[in-house]
Amino acid sequence: MKKILIIVLFVTGLLNAQKQEISLDDIWGGQFRMEYMNSLNSMNGNYYSLNNYDRETKTTSIDKYSYKTLKKTSTIVSTDKLEGIDYIDTYAFNSDESKLLISVDRNKIYRHSFSAHYYVYDLASKKLSVVDADVIQEPLFSPDSKKVAYVKQNNIYVLDLSSSKTTQVTKDGEFNNIINGITDWVYEEEFAFVRAFDWSTDSEKLAFLRTDESEVPEFSMDITGTNLYPTQQVFKYPKAGEKNAELSLHIYDLASAESKKVTSLDDYEYIARLNWTKDANTVSVITLNRHQNDLKLNFVNATTLANKVVLNEVNNTYIDITDNLTYLSDNSFIWTSEKDGYNHIYHYSKEGQLKKQLTKGEWEVTQYYGYNSKTKTIFYQSGEDGSINRTIYSVKLNGKSKKRIANASGTNAADFSKNFNYFIHTYSDSKTPYIYTLYSGKNGKKIKEIKNNDKLLAKLEGYQLANKEFSTIKTKDGEFNSWIIKPLDFDANKTYPLLMFQYSGPGSQQVANRWNGSNDYWYSMLASKGYIVSCIDGRGTGFKGADFKKVTYKELGKYEVIDQIEVAKQLGNLPYIDANRIGIWGWSYGGFMSSNCLLKGNDVFKMAIAVAPVTSWRFYDSIYTERYMQTPQENASGYDENSPIFHTDKLKGNYLLIHGSGDDNVHVQNTMRMINSLVENNKDFQSFIYPDRTHGIYKGRNTRLHLYTKMTNYIYNNL
Repeated sequence: MKKILIIVLFVTGLLNAQKQEISLDDIWGGQFRMEYMNSLNSMNGNYYSLNNYDRETKTTSIDKYSYKTLKKTSTIVSTDKLEGIDYIDTYAFNSDESKLLISVDRNKIYRHSFSAHYYVYDLASKKLSVVDADVIQEPLFSPDSKKVAYVKQNNIYVLDLSSSKTTQVTKDGEFNNIINGITDWVYEEEFAFVRAFDWSTDSEKLAFLRTDESEVPEFSMDITGTNLYPTQQVFKYPKAGEKNAELSLHIYDLASAESKKVTSLDDYEYIARLNWTKDANTVSVITLNRHQNDLKLNFVNATTLANKVVLNEVNNTYIDITDNLTYLSDNSFIWTSEKDGYNHIYHYSKEGQLKKQLTKGEWEVTQYYGYNSKTKTIFYQSGEDGSINRTIYSVKLNGKSKKRIANASGTNAADFSKNFNYFIHTYSDSKTPYIYTLYSGKNGKKIKEIKNNDKLLAKLEGYQLANKEFSTIKTKDGEFNSWIIKPLDFDANKTYPLLMFQYSGPGSQQVANRWNGSNDYWYSMLASKGYIVSCIDGRGTGFKGADFKKVTYKELGKYEVIDQIEVAKQLGNLPYIDANRIGIWGWSYGGFMSSNCLLKGNDVFKMAIAVAPVTSWRFYDSIYTERYMQTPQENASGYDENSPIFHTDKLKGNYLLIHGSGDDNVHVQNTMRMINSLVENNKDFQSFIYPDRTHGIYKGRNTRLHLYTKMTNYIYNNL
């Protein structure tokens, strides 16, 4: 029996040796690029549209397709028919799909925002007209398709499409002072909220937010650039405990051309969402207090400007903001909440009375897809199949007839047609790259496969690609999801160095049963060089209930670090892991974590890499930080006791610190202050700054290749 085992191991090792090792050039040169479905735009009826680019003719076309056949039925517009437009960046239909808003020359501003030149294209007349001669933001058709509202230089304008007359709604907009109709940096980053205006359903009014950021402190970044002298980027950035912008709600009446300020909203710091309801005279506004644990859904009467608090949720920690609010025809609404300890779906009357809790259980609703009014059916994604998996379900508005649509365990997602008759199903797991399939929304049955990645799988047969092994790890503080990647020629009688990866931020998840990202190929490459790589989602991460996620409240970096250290000790006790060669790395929140783990766990970790780390939450923005920590004035010990810059005297291992100098999110100030603290304690370390790169450190040819080459060499030399 022993001889047979030796022969099997020998043959396996021989086959693996014949396979090609993954290289960084392969990863960042696109060798493992997947086939994706283009982002489709669902249309009226059983149709969708795609923005297609023809490399041969160098033309962009917006083409119409049938869900039923998945075949192209017509070309809506092509740039070879549009004078002066070579490429279409984005597009949006009006309500009856007789017109298009087309953007060109798109310029990114922050994470979600951008400016561009916009045109209106009339499908019947094939006429193209400019919205504004200047670049603008967030144009939106009125529901009756007769007008377009947009923002230019922090002011709101309305274009009348029939007369081509433009009306300026606000006039006090000014950079770094007053913003109308668009949110500021911190709202965009932390509430994922950019367009801060909305049309009433009868197209007669605009509700908009006015942001006064005049007293918000400014942050400045030096931009090296390519000119003789560097420049400076200056923008408003409220750090934890500092002055926030002041927001107010206004209603503009198109007939009278008058704006009125709504003063009936009480006791709020943030206006996190703005939407008109199905009632043309009622606008809904979600407000939060500064601690973000007292949420109100307000219904504002657009005529009297009176306000009614329809729903009020209070929590002893914090409440997350989502985009799941959906109004039904009777103005009752669908809402998601963690109020029973897990994120679930609720149906409320227009008066705010609970009609039904539609989902329930010790699992999370992870995505709300929408409501089919004809069949009175809600579609959603959840972790009912285990928190590392995602499955699609439907349930009736009365809470009955719950049905699992996708049966395979792994990561299932859906993109529904506007009428919910069809959906594109996306599936992957740790061994299966994305498969796209057309399903019936009526009965949940598979119609046909659209696209797969069998070619990628065939290519990967020629590479040394290690598999993830999923499990749970128990410590005295809980049970945590984990994965581990071992060398293909793994021998339990040998010992291996261990590299741990984590992110660990509130509500996040890194241990998930889905297909590879770029880092997973990197981990396979490291495994082929004799490393074991693992990841653990400790306390504070998501999709295991509110108590598990919110235990870190007011103590970011305490319990998460304890969990990583304890798990590292357990893994170090395994006979095949060298307890003297354990390293950890992470990016952003993960960089904060890896720094703390190396310092507080200096008897466990030999090495750490921190990319773009927060080194003190005092340096980070108000909305994110105070959601989990309250203010520094209220919780000084929570901020400082878990800040890496106050623990640099504990450094014993090897430490690499990396940051982009153009990071508008986690400022390079974090790294500079960390360096100062290390120097003051006479600690040896290495650091590298990528000039002008933002938080993702990707801009420019070979930037990512350079970054991962540096990190790889550091691991080889220090672990």
